[in-house]
Amino acid sequence: MKCPVCQSEDCRVLDTRHVEENNSIRRRRECNVCRNRFTTYEVIDTLTPIVIKKNGSSELFDKNKLLSGLVKACEKRPVDAKAVCDEIEAALQATMKSEITSTMIGEMVMERLRKLDEVAYVRFASVHREFKDIDSFAREISELKNAGHKPE
Repeated sequence: MKCPVCQSEDCRVLDTRHVEENNSIRRRRECNVCRNRFTTYEVIDTLTPIVIKKNGSSELFDKNKLLSGLVKACEKRPVDAKAVCDEIEAALQATMKSEITSTMIGEMVMERLRKLDEVAYVRFASVHREFKDIDSFAREISELKNAGHKPE
């Protein structure tokens, strides 16, 4: 690690702490040459998958975009959209795939929402599955009823 003042690489670690909010490590360091003290943060380097969209185009996975859709679906519902988003992101990281389809991400979200809250599930499904009319909603609700599903 180079000192930001004198650029010396002769530095030592004074203190190390785990930072819960962003899953990183904070290190307090001191330069042995100029005695300047500074802080560094270490974070795990993760693979950001490329999302292949329905139209064939691709873009980097954007957690904020996923969270935005979840917040809309879970509005005024007893569901922690951020927790669901974090869970999906962790599941995507665990697959270690460099590419994933938007359809697969949508199905992962719907699977979790179906267990948590039927209303949030139907809201999300209406956008993900592109419901065209009221009959599409009715079919989805009928399937929920026929499955005898009860949220946990």
